[in-house]
Amino acid sequence: MTAAGTSQGVSTTPLAADFEAATREQWLKLVDKAIKGADFEKKLVTRTQDGIRVEPLYRRETSVPALQGALPGHAPFTRGARSTVEGLGWEIRQRIGALDPDRANREILVELDGGANGIILDIEAPGQTGCRISSAADMATALAGMRLDLAPLELRAGLGAADAARHLIAALPGLDIPSKSAQVFLGLDPIGSLARWGTLPLAVDKALVETMALAREARAEVPSVRSVRVDATVYHEAGATEAFELAALGSTLIAYLRMFEAAGIAPADALGQISFALSSDTDLFSTVAKLRAARRLIWRIAEASGAGDAAANLHLSAHASFRIMAKRDPWTNMLRSTLACAGAVLGGADAITVLPFTAALGEADDFARRCARNIQIVLQEESWLGRVVDPMGGSWYIESLTDETAKAAWALLQEIEGKGGIIAALDQGFIQDRVAADAATRANAIATGRKDLTGVSAFPLLGDDGVKVKPLRAAPAVRCKELVRPLTPHRLAEPFEKLRDAADAHAEKTGDELRVFLASIGQVIDHTARSTWIKNYLAAGGIASLTSDGYASADEAAKAFKASGATAACICSSDALNAEHAEATAKALKAAGAKLVLMAGRPGDKEADLKAAGVDRFLFAGADAVATLKGLQEKLGIS
Repeated sequence: MTAAGTSQGVSTTPLAADFEAATREQWLKLVDKAIKGADFEKKLVTRTQDGIRVEPLYRRETSVPALQGALPGHAPFTRGARSTVEGLGWEIRQRIGALDPDRANREILVELDGGANGIILDIEAPGQTGCRISSAADMATALAGMRLDLAPLELRAGLGAADAARHLIAALPGLDIPSKSAQVFLGLDPIGSLARWGTLPLAVDKALVETMALAREARAEVPSVRSVRVDATVYHEAGATEAFELAALGSTLIAYLRMFEAAGIAPADALGQISFALSSDTDLFSTVAKLRAARRLIWRIAEASGAGDAAANLHLSAHASFRIMAKRDPWTNMLRSTLACAGAVLGGADAITVLPFTAALGEADDFARRCARNIQIVLQEESWLGRVVDPMGGSWYIESLTDETAKAAWALLQEIEGKGGIIAALDQGFIQDRVAADAATRANAIATGRKDLTGVSAFPLLGDDGVKVKPLRAAPAVRCKELVRPLTPHRLAEPFEKLRDAADAHAEKTGDELRVFLASIGQVIDHTARSTWIKNYLAAGGIASLTSDGYASADEAAKAFKASGATAACICSSDALNAEHAEATAKALKAAGAKLVLMAGRPGDKEADLKAAGVDRFLFAGADAVATLKGLQEKLGIS
């Protein structure tokens, strides 16, 4: 940054010229003073689940000079394949899955009229719900009035992808769209389907041959068609980290390039027939880095295949993650979806799909679909996020995170390839075991409070949230023989939702909700922090808290407890007041008839004395909340 321009011959002076350059050593001394001598690494340095180090401060000299020098539109395409913004920046591609083709058509036209400019048509198939397409006529009905030359269509048919592709190819002539201008994504991804459902309608080698044949047929009819999809969202939804999702994407791409090459199609031509899909979630910076690293990874594979320039024309879509969606207080899903969408935009996705906020509950209505669509429209037309090419580029943190994510993904990709490639790694169970381990690590972080889920583990809403939807219909059964162990998608909120469901079932059966009396000693200022924490903690398990402004003494708290009709109580105040009054309060509560006495906070060196006084359990941050709450439910009468 300078004080004056040079267009008129005026000399420039850096604004910081009169200040002495600060050093890292000076900064570290100030940091040490601020954290009062605490361990710098433990206090200020964190790591992602992929083990990537996240520093508190990044500097020019340590943030990947190679990436800083890359320009948008140039290899390795980390900063995007285009050097200028096209239109509003990205395509709003929304999903339609109505069972009846006529209804699906109505919903498609509403989406397009409402601001979407692309459609994903979910097709009913073994293991998944969607539109029931049994013929080219059904496909034509679903797509009637849709201008495929203006709005791209993508099929998501899973195990029924081959039949769906045939129906679309057969229906195209009747849609009155010039084939050379139709924008079609057939979504053929036998490897992704194998990973998701553990099976295929054909043997793996025959499925690849069938995919190649359909790709040839489609290319002859629609020159710009992208027949094959490398869909890494399958791995994400089952629990994979960012780096492993990218590694699976890269290994799948290699397998498909070999498939094309075996059919006599060069990598440069093959890349033009392949699309890529990744998930975006609430970790905005990781999503941005993942999408930027994906383009670099794809380019590197293409370059090794002698087709590096073809990576400039790749199509990368981002799908707001289903695993981040919650059933309880689903309004919070709008916040999650907005973060996921923003991360996808800032990462440079070509097309973005946002789920309705009721996606985890059942069928989406017009309002839920409109909200999903409008999240994108607001970011696009009001926030103008798409008006800048690679807006996060140049951030020393983002450049470093992108580089480290790409390196971690490449190392995992080599590990997968060392096992014979993605199909062999699935057959050996390597992929499934690694994804399961990643999912377990993440679940533990949520259960112990190191990661919060708003509306689920943090600030949960008890009672009716006001959202009613029609339940999803059952998907057709998968009857093919299992070839590999399938990857099962899961949502992060599920362990807490099971607790809430158990509490609701108990209340419906007995007519009495689970509740705990809060024995808050002292004034509001003394206990509010801990009372608020324990209220939220218990609510995550469907347990209501009976609160007050506080009690002046143990006897006053015990008297109020007895009048409440509750059978369980929790002592909660500041550490100082707990140390002074907790033992007496526990004894008084027991004398008043409390069957279960809890205490919010760590007992320290008074654990034995507090237990002797009647405290049955201590509740504190860092413990496994799911296991703890399940135990409390059992103590309160849920078997």
